[in-house]
Amino acid sequence: MQDNQIIYGLRPVIEALRAGKQIDRIFLQANLQGKLFNELKEEIARSAIKINRQYVPVEKLDRLTHRQNHQGVVAQLPLIEYHELEQVLDEVVEKREKPFLLMLDGVTDVRNLGAIARSAECAGVNALILPQQSTAPVNQDAIKTSAGALLRLPVCRVDNAKTTVRLVQTFGLKVYAVTEKAKTPYTKMDAVQPIMLIMGSEDKGINPQLLKMADELAYIPMKGNIESLNVSVAAGIALYEVVRQRM
Repeated sequence: MQDNQIIYGLRPVIEALRAGKQIDRIFLQANLQGKLFNELKEEIARSAIKINRQYVPVEKLDRLTHRQNHQGVVAQLPLIEYHELEQVLDEVVEKREKPFLLMLDGVTDVRNLGAIARSAECAGVNALILPQQSTAPVNQDAIKTSAGALLRLPVCRVDNAKTTVRLVQTFGLKVYAVTEKAKTPYTKMDAVQPIMLIMGSEDKGINPQLLKMADELAYIPMKGNIESLNVSVAAGIALYEVVRQRM
């Protein structure tokens, strides 16, 4: 982790939270106590975005800060600036464009995330949506694999995937879950209209609750003996079906 990706010390982290800085994760020394520490916990609780807290041994904090005076707390900042989904949708509608979104559910491999982001940016996706939990971190490996696409493509980090599906549906988007459980091939998607695709992890697939909320399910036919594609390859196929139809 590079030094410019972290803030350490009780007061600096408290002030970063009060200033509305985007924070991915806060590492806290186990058994830390005191007035400032309680103040920090209150600021974390008041944060509009759920922040992942992790209690760790002091040795880990020493490694992260190269043994600087961290006072038992280190905050990890994101490498990219996250966008608000509603604002992205408002801007797309104002431009009289048809929204095209991609949500990932349970994709935890950073290289898959980077490869998907690269395809999404090339396909003209308006925003990549990443749920807060069970998602690969947007780190240097992900950015490198994306060939820089993660620095150009609007990325929205959301607390609740189900709430997000309902939100995009209120904006008039049709939600397609790309899954082997579908009966309709992906080429039959109505991708000319405003659309959001959901891609799931290779091992667990898309959360069953999200499958129920989706407007339609679509599958990519398999002709060989292997049952599934790599998720980044599957995402590229589905994304470019939208491009094909819209051209």
